[in-house]
Amino acid sequence: MNNWNLEDAGVMSSHDLVVLGLGYVGLPLAQAASMAGLRVAGFDPDPRKIDLLNEGRSYVDDVTDEDVAEMRRVGFSATTDSVCLSVTETAVICVPTPLRVDGAPDLAAVESAVATVRDHLHPGMLVVLESTTYPGTTDEVVRPVLEATGMTAGVDFHLAFSPERIDPGNPVYGLRNTPKVVGGVTPACTDAATRFYGKFVDTVVPTRSSREAEMAKLLENTYRHVNIALVNEMAVFCDELGVDLWDAIAAASTKPFGFQAFYPGPGVGGHCIPIDPNYLSYRVKLLGYPFRFVELAQEINARMPAYVCTRVQRTLNDLGRPVQGSKVLLLGVTYKPDIADDRESPAQPLGKRLLELGAELAFHDPHVERWRVNEHELERADDVLAAVRDADIVILLQPHSSYDLDQITKEANVLFDTRGRLAGDNVVRL
Repeated sequence: MNNWNLEDAGVMSSHDLVVLGLGYVGLPLAQAASMAGLRVAGFDPDPRKIDLLNEGRSYVDDVTDEDVAEMRRVGFSATTDSVCLSVTETAVICVPTPLRVDGAPDLAAVESAVATVRDHLHPGMLVVLESTTYPGTTDEVVRPVLEATGMTAGVDFHLAFSPERIDPGNPVYGLRNTPKVVGGVTPACTDAATRFYGKFVDTVVPTRSSREAEMAKLLENTYRHVNIALVNEMAVFCDELGVDLWDAIAAASTKPFGFQAFYPGPGVGGHCIPIDPNYLSYRVKLLGYPFRFVELAQEINARMPAYVCTRVQRTLNDLGRPVQGSKVLLLGVTYKPDIADDRESPAQPLGKRLLELGAELAFHDPHVERWRVNEHELERADDVLAAVRDADIVILLQPHSSYDLDQITKEANVLFDTRGRLAGDNVVRL
């Protein structure tokens, strides 16, 4: 394993930044800071990630192998040894915050990372939490652990929250040109975090405190979650009413004020939309209030894979075919187009339901080589057009840019379009 350590770098060597957690959030952050001239190290307990990075290879969509090679050329290194925190000016925590089985926030990774920082906390250090969480986490969970050292936030060290706004695969907005929200537990902490991010982000937006910054992240994703649920529910009854919802959305979008278009789909996926609103709902429930908007949106969006399955079943029935024994091809099993991330993808529950109904299920995704539904590994089509021709029905889940959608439409017997991208006599739209 190729680990950075003090002996290799020299005892007097120091860093401007150590990023804890080198995933979809942490690695792009490390790249942006490195390319801005900061001295950056990355810490992650997963030795596989460390080995890959120190070999010049990437494992996330928005950072290429060439990017990693350039990061290493300017001094970036990755390690499983937390001693690097002893010689850094800033530590930014970018670890996962999933949900527990009971739906409550799982802060285990955050708590572990904070304990690691505590063991190396030193005067003048800036500590920033970027992991999405509920309002109050930075002040009530992180701060006491760090202040157990005898040092005080805002006096001896600085502590802030800055929500990640990484949008994997977005060709327009990256870390530099996406405004960075920052909130410290004290005004001095906010100032320190603002100065830090200003070194490699064009616009930094300070908030009154860490709680407002935490709430801003949850507000952003809850807004999307609720509006996606609205159009998903409309898709269900518009089908019954004989209304083309896609056409209605296009018409409504011509209004230059007071409307923002959201689109229905087979469900929501990824590391944000299905997860983050639950953090806010959890916090509100602790106050004794139900957060009905979030709960209803979660219910609607979670049932969309089953609704898609019902529509597919009806489409096959209209052709005189049962789902059982029919060849069904899923196109695009990631949670959004042009990325390899399939976390929380609605393709998973849809595939499970189709298998339970006896479908002969296969998939194609240019970004995914192997894909499992529960314990069942699905056959991956090597030739997408040949697979399209062979299938009784094709379900378009993600319109990856590498797909020739016009040709796919021509070759398909029947195509169920969950994204409103296709048209033709053989196309059924959600």
